[in-house]
Amino acid sequence: MTANVAVETTPEAPLWNDPTQDIGTRVSALIDAMTLEEKIAQLYGVWVGASDEGGEVAPHQHDMEEAVDLGALLPAGLGQLTRPFGTAPVDPALGALSLARTQARIAAANRFGIPALAHEECLAGFATWGATAYPVPLSWGATFDPGLVREMAAAIGRDMRSVGVHQGLAPVLDVVRDLRWGRVEETIGEDPYLVGSIGTAYVRGLQSAGVVATLKHFAGYSASRAGRNLAPVAMGPRERADVLLPPFEMAVREGGAGSVMHAYTDTDGIPSAADEELLTGLLRDTWGFDGTVVADYFGIAFLRILHGIAGDWAEAAGTALRAGVDVELPTVKTFGAPLAEAVAAGRVPEPLVDRALRRVLTQKARLGLLDAGWNPVPATLDGADLDDPDALRGTVDLDSPANRELARTVAEEAVVLLANDGTLPLDRPRRIALVGPNGGEPTAVLGCYSFPQHVGVHHPQTPPGIDLPTLHDALRREFPGAEIDVVRGTGVDDGDVSGLAEAVEAARRADVVVAALGDRAGLFGRGTSGEGCDAESLALPGAQQHLLDALLDSGTPVVAVLLSGRPYALGRAADEAAAIVQSFFPGMEGTPALAGVLSGRTNPSGRLPVSVPRGPGGQPATYLGARLAQAGDVSNVDPTAAFAFGHGLSYTSFHWDDLAVDRPEADTAGEFSLALTVRNTGERHGTEVVQLYLHDPVASVVQPVQRLVGYTRLPLAPGETRRLRVTVPADLASFTGRDGRRVVEPGELHLRLAASSADVRLTATVTLTGPARHVDHTRRFHARFDQEPGGQDG
Repeated sequence: MTANVAVETTPEAPLWNDPTQDIGTRVSALIDAMTLEEKIAQLYGVWVGASDEGGEVAPHQHDMEEAVDLGALLPAGLGQLTRPFGTAPVDPALGALSLARTQARIAAANRFGIPALAHEECLAGFATWGATAYPVPLSWGATFDPGLVREMAAAIGRDMRSVGVHQGLAPVLDVVRDLRWGRVEETIGEDPYLVGSIGTAYVRGLQSAGVVATLKHFAGYSASRAGRNLAPVAMGPRERADVLLPPFEMAVREGGAGSVMHAYTDTDGIPSAADEELLTGLLRDTWGFDGTVVADYFGIAFLRILHGIAGDWAEAAGTALRAGVDVELPTVKTFGAPLAEAVAAGRVPEPLVDRALRRVLTQKARLGLLDAGWNPVPATLDGADLDDPDALRGTVDLDSPANRELARTVAEEAVVLLANDGTLPLDRPRRIALVGPNGGEPTAVLGCYSFPQHVGVHHPQTPPGIDLPTLHDALRREFPGAEIDVVRGTGVDDGDVSGLAEAVEAARRADVVVAALGDRAGLFGRGTSGEGCDAESLALPGAQQHLLDALLDSGTPVVAVLLSGRPYALGRAADEAAAIVQSFFPGMEGTPALAGVLSGRTNPSGRLPVSVPRGPGGQPATYLGARLAQAGDVSNVDPTAAFAFGHGLSYTSFHWDDLAVDRPEADTAGEFSLALTVRNTGERHGTEVVQLYLHDPVASVVQPVQRLVGYTRLPLAPGETRRLRVTVPADLASFTGRDGRRVVEPGELHLRLAASSADVRLTATVTLTGPARHVDHTRRFHARFDQEPGGQDG
């Protein structure tokens, strides 16, 4: 293969190949020239794996699907290539060459020279061998830092685009409703504003690099009954509208997301893949979304297999197409021959095919895939000798020093210090007992959609391709003068208590115990966290609570370090541990980040994106509960969290005062203006996270006691004071009223300036006046925070 593999053109090149023409005109001309078979071919993908020898991709055999004859499909064209990099370990350069060869073949095989769109997972970094493994989305939420998340996403996108990938299957915008759900690690948190603001930042970053972001799972997947994966969803339209949909609204309107993936679940008996009101009426007609809706893997077939609303594959295809699904993933099943036969027989109108096709081709045109002169060779192979694959091996770096530095920064900002009696930071300990199943486990920092945990586990003979220092490794570097005893104590979930005595003995010999506890990420029961790894309770998995209790009884101060995908109830440790440090699968730089917090090299600034429960039961419960969801005398179950949403400690202290309300009244179309002073009263630099919660004392429908409507990170030097001005639009008080429309009602509001949902520092009582006002998706989503210098205290 030579570098010159561009699609050949002539002076009479067809209109659709002319990049100077309007995209709509180009796409219309192309649709008019296509046969039904060629049209449908653009509406499905084929699951492939790149060749580690640089040859063409090979179809991936999945146990849910029959083998695909790629040669037979290609003359009609092909819409997508599914995970060419993320299916098996492959050297990035040879994977890029393999993809380029395949794209050249696809373009050459069909009459119009149309290549496929290649997509990959990118939930915690580009999910391919040798690429940087970043923290999981729950850690993004813990940063409360949209700017940093956008920077991370841009780096991920650049790596993907550099090897020929066009679409990323992230971010997950599901709002956590039940902490037992295995996919909590993939979410950004339990608050819709936090999820929306962080998720939109990720969309902007990924798409700034030329990679289409895919919002998932639309909508309601996280609200499944009992926290079980792919279970039915029981919720009313108001919960859907006010809790689950706002992050998608924000990412579509403000982020300009290019794709949406439907959810697997049904809500009140209607599967998302068959929900025309959701996928067309709301998403497109109301919100104005103009991208593609793609199927979650096998989701269209599930309309027949799991949901039982389609009698055959053709009916499943027609139902999804009519609802608004444009592309079948991961491979062809219902959108192939069954759809073609149904259209030919008049069971499915051809205009529905054309509607989806227009969206697919418009996206390809925007990506440059229809342009004359399109070249399948990605930027990373420019100038390389493509006829010598062996020389290419090892030449593409998807784990650059800049990537790792960025991964470290995200991991550091995401560490949450939950409790501390003064033991942290550690002051040159002589002897540390590192006890627990995650102290010496390299993969303890990785989520289920990281390549090593998602794919690498099936290839044990292949090294992970990235450096994964254990917590033991990181502590040795951080405390070179300390003697570190490493004792496993018990496994993550094996229930083995035979090692507890050894663990207690090590604890008694030490100055401090670092208890490394938490999860093992996996898929469908292979882990304690991850897709299909749902929990019956929120007790620590296995015998870890027994281990923790034994360590607490040793008499040595215990610092509990959680490497997990969800929060867990910690029993006695919530009150008795010397310190508790929470890290949600922090990625490949996570253990150095944790060690830096333990030593004090890093001052923690992470805040909880989900509440940490006091007890292992009582789910589902989030901080967004209404008054009836709070503790009371009518139930013996107290849902009050041990550590509340938004909570996080620092090694310095902050004082908030001087609240001023410039305008205590505003009409329902106006805004309020507040100001407060925040001062670092400690002896070291730190970052306070100022959170704004809204409490509506009287509303026409039941409201949560409070909800987050804004936040900002405020870095301050010792003694530094800042005046912070907050502008709060009345739109932020909107909710779905009795008539199903979003409304801003007049009346009194409490604007709570807080360090967490349970730590309110200042409260402004304000009043909305005038008539009730209806708003829609064009409403204002954000409060504005402006920093003003406040001077230095002597």
